Amino acid sequence: MQRWTFFGLAMFALAACATPEVADGAPKETRAFNAIAAPTRDDIATQITGADNGTTVAVKAGTTISVALRGIPTAGYLWSIAEAPSFLEAAGEDSGPTSEAQLQPGFSGGRHWEVFFFRVTGEGEGRLRLEQRRPWEEDEPPADEFSVTIAASAE
Repeated sequence: MQRWTFFGLAMFALAACATPEVADGAPKETRAFNAIAAPTRDDIATQITGADNGTTVAVKAGTTISVALRGIPTAGYLWSIAEAPSFLEAAGEDSGPTSEAQLQPGFSGGRHWEVFFFRVTGEGEGRLRLEQRRPWEEDEPPADEFSVTIAASAE
């Protein structure tokens, strides 16, 4: 019979807690339980995701766009708009599970989609920045940040 040392148990526990990323960027737990896409609407012309962080996204004036980010609202961490260009008008929010496992009775916790919708009301270029934080921890820095440069044109 093998005896476990404290070091061996600690390494086993760390390995069990790890959620390695896979090629598409989805956490292993999401992939293993049939991933669910972010909620969207029929009128969305451009969908922005976490993979677009730090990039410039071209959009058309007069359309509606969405920003879908994974969050952990069950732990109190919520995404919120920290900065938006004047030509983007907030047009609602939605959320939902990221895997089918979260739809099972008794399941608690896990990542969720948080989706923000914006109407592109004019032309211009500006930064859209979102922060993830616990709203009651006002003096703490954000747990995560997301930003894209939005380039809106008539064409």
